[in-house]
Amino acid sequence: MQTIQTTQLKDGMVTALPVLTKHGQLIVDAGITLSNPLITRIRFYGIDSIQIHDFVEPEFHIATGVTEPSYSQQIRNSPQFLSFQIAYAESTKALKEIIAAAVPENGSLDTEALYQTVQTLLLKAPTSIEMFDILHNMRTVGDSIYAHSLNVALISGMMGKWLKMPAKDFKVLMLAALLHDIGKTRIPPEVLDKPGKYTDEEFDLVQRHPIFGYNLLLHHEQLDPRIKTAALMHHERCDGKGYPKGLMGEEIDDFAQIIAIADVYDAMTATRSYRAPLCPFQAIADFELGGLQKYNPKFILIFLERIAYTYQNNRVLLTDGREAKIIMLNKQFLSRPVVEVADGTCIDLSRMPYLRIKALA
Repeated sequence: MQTIQTTQLKDGMVTALPVLTKHGQLIVDAGITLSNPLITRIRFYGIDSIQIHDFVEPEFHIATGVTEPSYSQQIRNSPQFLSFQIAYAESTKALKEIIAAAVPENGSLDTEALYQTVQTLLLKAPTSIEMFDILHNMRTVGDSIYAHSLNVALISGMMGKWLKMPAKDFKVLMLAALLHDIGKTRIPPEVLDKPGKYTDEEFDLVQRHPIFGYNLLLHHEQLDPRIKTAALMHHERCDGKGYPKGLMGEEIDDFAQIIAIADVYDAMTATRSYRAPLCPFQAIADFELGGLQKYNPKFILIFLERIAYTYQNNRVLLTDGREAKIIMLNKQFLSRPVVEVADGTCIDLSRMPYLRIKALA
């Protein structure tokens, strides 16, 4: 969702919220595709700006020689995406309210309502390609706790399905993912959301959020112990270089290890002040470059393989500007598949160190 000046409205944009006059009169309801007459009507009432769903101009495609919607644009303009986006905003708001009620020492935590925030979204995008496509295009919600926690839960949910996790354990994993960053509520927003580099004291404070979260959840005795442990351990790494305790390998709870992978993947594919969000194959490359020894092989390998296979046969943009189609994956280098370019030439990216996938086309 984005705010746009009414002078910049274009035919085809979709309203994200109802458009009201200054006196509260409804002009255009939410979810309406704007036409030029509707745009004229909005401007007539002197409305300066409105909320619309993400909108991007059609792009010129080198391969076809015509202007047509890109893969990302097709997703953003689909009815399924627009429906998911509305439900996502509602789930994020609900999650914030539930966590706010749970944070005080004598607070209450409604686990059924908490689970419903993510269950609704899992039902709207039941397959992995639907979920990852939607999440890769849901990058306008700018908070460091609630939208991120929802994303981590959804990604963890995909992993739970791939691992064929029993329903009872799956629900616990979802709750653990939703609450993994609850400790960040103990950090002042001016520190947590600071755009520049942290001071040493600020960095130390932020790194204490797993302990803050664990201590907060201790007050909720009804919670499965794995939920509390995940809050404490989701920044631990199998090579012992994580925090807060520097645990290694099997010392780290399985749910914490799954959530750690989802946590990092969501951070990689989110917009940062210093870079655009990474595409799936760039994220896979970062995991490979960073060394898979940080993560449990039984979790990280299935995660990366499933993401890569999700985009088999997809069109991608290479770093040299050419568009290509993924025709075969390299299991040893999942970020570097074999691709076919417009003239029919096949390129094995694992043999081309200076050529990589830049984006989904």
